[in-house]
Amino acid sequence: MHLEFETPIEELEHKIEEMKHLAHGSGVEVDKAVKALEIKLESLKKEIFENLTRWQRVQLARHPERPYTLDYIYEITDDFIEMHGDRMVKDDKAMIGGFGNIDGKTILFIGQQKGRNTKQRQARNFGMANPDGYRKALRLMKLAEKFNKPIVALIDTPGAYPGIDAEARGQAEAIARNMREMFMLKVPVICIIIGEGASGGAIGIAIGDRVIMMENTWYSVISPESCSSILWRSWDYKEEAAEALKLTAEDMLEFGLIDSILEEPLGGAHKDLKGTSVILKNAILKEIAALEKITPDERIKKRIDKFSKMGVFKE
Repeated sequence: MHLEFETPIEELEHKIEEMKHLAHGSGVEVDKAVKALEIKLESLKKEIFENLTRWQRVQLARHPERPYTLDYIYEITDDFIEMHGDRMVKDDKAMIGGFGNIDGKTILFIGQQKGRNTKQRQARNFGMANPDGYRKALRLMKLAEKFNKPIVALIDTPGAYPGIDAEARGQAEAIARNMREMFMLKVPVICIIIGEGASGGAIGIAIGDRVIMMENTWYSVISPESCSSILWRSWDYKEEAAEALKLTAEDMLEFGLIDSILEEPLGGAHKDLKGTSVILKNAILKEIAALEKITPDERIKKRIDKFSKMGVFKE
């Protein structure tokens, strides 16, 4: 699948395939012409992806072929064991969590999980967790703390589920509790936005010692469509809203709201799952190694100071 801004790339790729097919069927030598077009294609890709608008970044973050939380976990861990239930109401399939090993090191992974097809999306509630999901995540984080295991949160959600049932069961309280408890966790906590990082749905598992964004992701209090709907009473201004929100990884790094950006393969993470997974794995191991050199009390202090300094205000 190609996004709208990738149309020139798609057309050139189609032309290259046509020339290869012509050569195969007729014996005509087109190697030089194909090579020239392939060089042109690579140059075109670099030009397009180095100059993406904020709205185009949002589109890439939502690409239906983009890797989700479990895709990365199964790629980078040896023996991931998923755990279920919040021990109060139910098991929220929009929020997953469990322990896995990377190079012999046991890590707790939590994160939102979207679905690939209609049935999966309904089962996963489109990656929008209910209070049960946030309580499950907190239960597992406390378990990791008990056994002194680092925590990695992979964030990819359009927001916490806004339904009446979710609010009745304490959606806001569950997110607020997670935020409070994550500040005080004694183990290293690394939060990585791998797709969409929207509103309280994201921040409910995004309080950590390190907050990292992948290159083609977004992180904001509101989606461009919802912002457009509020300001202009229409979704037609979503591109303008995206520019005003300044929600890309580069924006977040400039504002001091994240610590670093992970580069993606040219064209996006979905173009090379294995390559992207290696980048993610190396970043996780590097950050854990650095954080484990700091005492728990010092980590907590730095974590609190980090988030306390965010924002601009006047008295």
